[in-house]
Amino acid sequence: MLKENEHIEPLGKNTKIIVSDIHHFSTDTILLNHFAKPKSNDKVIELGTGCGTIPLLMKKENKDLNITAVDIQSDACSMLERSIELNGFENITVINSDLKELKGKVPFGFFDLVVCNPPYKENGTGIHNPHSSKKTARHEVMCTMEDIIRVSSKLLNFGSRLCMCQRPERLTDMMTLMRTYGIEPKRLRLVQQRLSKEPKLFLLEGRKGGKTGFMKVETTLMIEDTEGNFSQEMLQIYGDYKE
Repeated sequence: MLKENEHIEPLGKNTKIIVSDIHHFSTDTILLNHFAKPKSNDKVIELGTGCGTIPLLMKKENKDLNITAVDIQSDACSMLERSIELNGFENITVINSDLKELKGKVPFGFFDLVVCNPPYKENGTGIHNPHSSKKTARHEVMCTMEDIIRVSSKLLNFGSRLCMCQRPERLTDMMTLMRTYGIEPKRLRLVQQRLSKEPKLFLLEGRKGGKTGFMKVETTLMIEDTEGNFSQEMLQIYGDYKE
């Protein structure tokens, strides 16, 4: 079941995930899952699923969901497939593919929710990790933000949602690209580590074919309280995943 440098971590409610030094999850992943929360009958697809944390968290809460998980890295897909087997989950389809080459592999205009935690750094910026898998996860070497949003627009049915997260300095880029491809930004939430810090993350939801304007800006999510402990909201979001 486990390969070299892999181990199992709990996600709560007896759900487990196989992670490694290369493919693992962070607080951003947990926050995006909470923000995107699918409806009970949504058809969901995640682009760049990695080890599959979001599909597993979603199935933990609703075992009837139909989820498609896409990643270009075969080792990440293998880890998710084994996590699915470990948990006895059904209706999670894992597709090892470049997201730019999904035509004919998944139906277009079909999904109610697309979720993506994209690479945060534009290619050519920042320090590149020498490990190719880590570089793919952190930098836009295999796909750009525009690639993700363009493909998401094709995958979504009319009125359905795209949920993404990114660093605040790229907010204008993401909103502009959503509108370019017919997805109207509708809900925004900033995330701060503590009151004295600037926002370190944003969560954005867009709707395909949505009416222009009327975006809801939610209260800022604080990771820590004034004492430096997890805020009450963060404790609620984390829930029992570290049982």
